[in-house]
Amino acid sequence: MNSYRNRCAEKSDAPRTIIITIQMQSSMKSIVLTLALLFAATTLSAQVGEPAPAFSLKDKDGKEVTLASLKGKVVVLNFWATWCPPCRAEIPDFKRVYSAYKDKGVEILGVSLDHKGWNVVKPFIKKWDINYPVLLGGMEIARDYGNVRSIPTTFIIDKNGKVVDSHVGAMKEDALIKSFEKLL
Repeated sequence: MNSYRNRCAEKSDAPRTIIITIQMQSSMKSIVLTLALLFAATTLSAQVGEPAPAFSLKDKDGKEVTLASLKGKVVVLNFWATWCPPCRAEIPDFKRVYSAYKDKGVEILGVSLDHKGWNVVKPFIKKWDINYPVLLGGMEIARDYGNVRSIPTTFIIDKNGKVVDSHVGAMKEDALIKSFEKLL
């Protein structure tokens, strides 16, 4: 009888059941954590009509740029990446708009979300001859501006630091101008 029990114990699924149960508990913890993070992101996200989340990011020369330093200007905050085809498509339009409006109180900031950082962004800026400031962003600013679920995403921030518009997808010159012109 003992040898029968030992053979059954050797062939038992008890250890596998314990592992599966632990994996299921771990999966449930992951799901709960993910839901909590999603809830936090939606409650912290930049909403039209609300103050824009503060930020402090560096440009390609290492100069710190803050939202507070731009008070009194209309800010076009554009989240993008070098590998993103729609982001590339809108760059010529952003360059033209920046040239036309930079002296009229509009600041365009490109916030790169490239994981490889300045190693890929600096050569890209030079190759594309980007004339507006480009900053290096990351998970924190993407979370703070919680509507950044895809790129490009653009936020229009008024002279008082309030988000007045947001747009997901590439923006053409006319649509970009229309989004901020009434704020000048």
